[in-house]
Amino acid sequence: MIKKTLIKAIPHKGLRQRLLDRADPDVAIVPVVRLTGVIATSVPLRESLNLSAVANDLETAFNMTGAKAVALVINSPGGSPVQSSLLFKRIRSLAEEKELPVYAFVEDVAASGGYMIACAADEIFADEHSVVGSIGVVSAGFGFDGLIAKLGIDRRIHTAGESKATLDPFKPENPEDVARLEELQAEVHRGFKDLVRKARGDRLTEAETELFTGEFWVGTQAIKLGLIDGIGDLRAVTREKFGKKVRLRLIGGPRPWWRKRSGIASEMSLQVNFASDLLNAAEARSLWARFGL
Repeated sequence: MIKKTLIKAIPHKGLRQRLLDRADPDVAIVPVVRLTGVIATSVPLRESLNLSAVANDLETAFNMTGAKAVALVINSPGGSPVQSSLLFKRIRSLAEEKELPVYAFVEDVAASGGYMIACAADEIFADEHSVVGSIGVVSAGFGFDGLIAKLGIDRRIHTAGESKATLDPFKPENPEDVARLEELQAEVHRGFKDLVRKARGDRLTEAETELFTGEFWVGTQAIKLGLIDGIGDLRAVTREKFGKKVRLRLIGGPRPWWRKRSGIASEMSLQVNFASDLLNAAEARSLWARFGL
């Protein structure tokens, strides 16, 4: 081990402090990964939370030398059930492989898929006013068949496969299509409920008929229901668990705009994607607005 006198001579302040921390047996290192935003698959020029976006950060956190635990700071209204499940599984896999406890800290909201990710932690903490829960499945869209009828527009669509145009927004809703969608939603909901049951176990104190309706609660209510383990923030809880010498190491963080692109988009592609981006932004905004944010 490098002697402290030699470490103190290192001019780089950050490196010097890290080496001093490693040399001090009373110092506990806790890497912190922020999981923020609507959960969705990666799309160029659009910020979203998904496995590919944070996989490297998670690997870095769980492989950090001297780490005593990993902290997840979550602020998400939900989104893709697949990406939520992938994030949950990756966190649990790394936690078991590295034998490190995981603590989740909810900021404004951990709802739906955001709560699913939080369930990957051994313990979940939130602010008194954080929004937690929404254990359900939702599908939303628009119906334009009335509008195009008023405009005198004919919808022409040709398929091979009778269900290929299921829930086409430019055609009247078909009850059989809706029933099929509800069947799929019920299956996803079953998986979500099983995940919460396994993660929270006997900490859940309310009947499942109350917990799994898609309803959401603030932190003070969520703790009574067993959805979270305590009221507290990242610094306070980690200091309580590991002492005043705990060192929080933020992994990753916001990237420059040019690094978010998968390639330099042409002016034409930007124009083509503009309307789609507006719709996706509106959908994301509606997810946040549902929780008063």
